[in-house]
Amino acid sequence: MAKQENGENETSGLQNEGQVAQESSASQPLSKVTAGLYIVATPIGNAQDITLRALTLLKSADTILCEDTRVTGKLLMIHGISRKKTIAYHEHNADRMRPKVLEKLRDGEIVVLVSDAGTPLINDPGYKLVRDCAEQGLPYTSAPGASSVISAMVLSGLPSDRFFYLGFLPNKTVARKKILEEVKSVQATLITLESPRRVAACLQDMAEVLGNREAAVTREITKKFEEVRRATLPELAEMYAQEEVRGEVVLVIGPPDDSQVETSEEDLDELLKNALARLSVRDAVAEVVSATGLKKRTVYNRALELTV
Repeated sequence: MAKQENGENETSGLQNEGQVAQESSASQPLSKVTAGLYIVATPIGNAQDITLRALTLLKSADTILCEDTRVTGKLLMIHGISRKKTIAYHEHNADRMRPKVLEKLRDGEIVVLVSDAGTPLINDPGYKLVRDCAEQGLPYTSAPGASSVISAMVLSGLPSDRFFYLGFLPNKTVARKKILEEVKSVQATLITLESPRRVAACLQDMAEVLGNREAAVTREITKKFEEVRRATLPELAEMYAQEEVRGEVVLVIGPPDDSQVETSEEDLDELLKNALARLSVRDAVAEVVSATGLKKRTVYNRALELTV
């Protein structure tokens, strides 16, 4: 079995049973790759946005797991890497393929997991493979790189000290608005992916539920026609209602200001009861204050009343 024991595989940088290699990877030769699962980020647009480590791992891999072998094949061709080791691994076949992948890892193979673009496990089934590796003591690690979520946050010009990732919102208006209602009081910048066909409808729903917040529509990040539009949600909704959108889109919505946060007494009690069931009074108060933006004294006094 390809397990890391007593730090013997430090040069791989692999994580096994919570242990992290002590030796800095910066001092290790790029060409030395040991057995295990590597979760490798790939470019989100510009093919040059790939790390030296990612190229080394792709060249060294016995198996490359891809969302779409054709998409990954193009990237490999650009960088002169053989595509004969690619195998499809996606939401439709993951349950069937995972035992086979785990067997490859037990046999000592170097397995690389990539998505079509960006960092794997974001909106794809890879987390179950990682979970199984952790539970079975098989070595695994991440080779970080491009991410549309982080890139959109950076380009938006909106507060980046705290953000909340929503993934893809539901396709239908009713379901989408329900999710937006649930997160409207979250004191953080919101980030969501969206299909270009639904950008206008999504922005309209956001304007109705979230109000006059600052927001940014980022499109085709790192590509030739990269674009970032910043305005309020109502303004953006009006803009995109009148034009066709193309390309990959990430929406970034600024946090609410104090005037936009409305928490009823019933909502406050529910939040506090949930928090107090898990945390001390002090920590529960801190969690609710962070979520609602209410004054600490108000929340603390109500928490004391509920614990009497």
